[in-house]
Amino acid sequence: MRTVFLVMCLAFLGLAVLTPLGAEEGFSGMSYIDNGTIRVGINLDIGGAITHVSPSNSKENIINSHDWGRQVQMSFYSGPTPFEPNGKQPSPTWRFLGWNPIQAGDCFGNGSKVIAHENDGKTLYVKCIPMQWPLNNEPGECTFETWIRLQGSAALVRSRINNARSDTKQYSARGQEIPAVYTNGNYYRLFTYAGEAPYTGAPLRQITKVWRSGAPSEVQGGPWDHWYCTENWAALVRDDDFGLGVWSPGTYTFVGGFAGEPGKGGPKDGPTGYIAPIRSEILDHNIQYEYNYVLIMGRLQEIRDHVYENAAKKPLPDYTFDKDRASWTLRNCKDAGWPIRGAMEVNLSAGQALLLGPDAFWDTADMPVVHVRAAFSGEQKEAAIAWEGLGHQGSEVCFPVQADGQMRTYTVELSADPAYRGTCKRLMLRPVDASGEGATVKVAYIGARKPA
Repeated sequence: MRTVFLVMCLAFLGLAVLTPLGAEEGFSGMSYIDNGTIRVGINLDIGGAITHVSPSNSKENIINSHDWGRQVQMSFYSGPTPFEPNGKQPSPTWRFLGWNPIQAGDCFGNGSKVIAHENDGKTLYVKCIPMQWPLNNEPGECTFETWIRLQGSAALVRSRINNARSDTKQYSARGQEIPAVYTNGNYYRLFTYAGEAPYTGAPLRQITKVWRSGAPSEVQGGPWDHWYCTENWAALVRDDDFGLGVWSPGTYTFVGGFAGEPGKGGPKDGPTGYIAPIRSEILDHNIQYEYNYVLIMGRLQEIRDHVYENAAKKPLPDYTFDKDRASWTLRNCKDAGWPIRGAMEVNLSAGQALLLGPDAFWDTADMPVVHVRAAFSGEQKEAAIAWEGLGHQGSEVCFPVQADGQMRTYTVELSADPAYRGTCKRLMLRPVDASGEGATVKVAYIGARKPA
């Protein structure tokens, strides 16, 4: 992921502004959608990445396109690392990224090819074959699709990857940028909410981390900051508080900051602000995975108001595994792969398996019990629901299971444990003593409500 110290090296070591190499005939140029309040444009020469956001009556573009790693775009990560298809070597700078198709193009300046595009004035659709960012002219074995529609001063975006990899290995989960958002240098003031009282109007936090090419040693831990975003949004604004927010409902881990000289620079210049909601996902060789986000243009308070008016204020953990993993990931185990049919089937034979829920946020008083619908097989006699507290360590509560392969609903009394207090950020399922041949669990549901 381009969220480490090396991310800005090329941009600030004199890399020329890129233009598409070998542009194909067919889809090219810009395609815009405009509702009289907000104007959004995609560039068909670089995979249909969003390269323009502005008020309808303004020529000032908020989005930075200094190179093909910027824009507002899809970017995915998986193994292996390094990724060397047919022996092709990645750029030494980006070798650590592994498998990394992105929407705009690669670090060598090859733009991704658009293969379908529609714009009826209300919905903008684009489909492309992405490029592997670290490699020279290596198309991904997948396609990306994007749908954009406008609502007031916001752009509602749906994004999808359709994988068709020849490498069928199930790699470990990686953090995915959903999406990556880069703004121009005058949109440098980054605000968010990262406290324990979301949707109460509590004071915002300003992210002040700046990476300047002349003083990289002054930045600890890379150019970007990381925070737990309990209102699921962040915004980059100018000095007058006008700018662009990105809201990713249900996403709590965010990365962002600023690189270059704050306060100046246009779409082709080096200085840039960055925001990325991050979610860990397993990307199977044949997966169809999609996510939704909202770009909100306006003053800082207007951006926050839009989120408040549309967000679910107190969502409790509620995970159904009938069609997908619901963003759960695996440690020391693997599942049966994609597609998910009715339940997530996990092989536990290696021992010490752990099923990890996605980032979340809830008050323990609102969820005293957790319901688990699952079928255990093998020798295990119990399992445990564990939790991770927000700002403190968690614990777990064990419960007996019947390992006969039958689907059952288990009710786990978390509130019986004195450690289960305050706010929490994650649920986990730990099969106990489940190693050995034939040890499996099929998980259909984990959450606050009792399934039918």
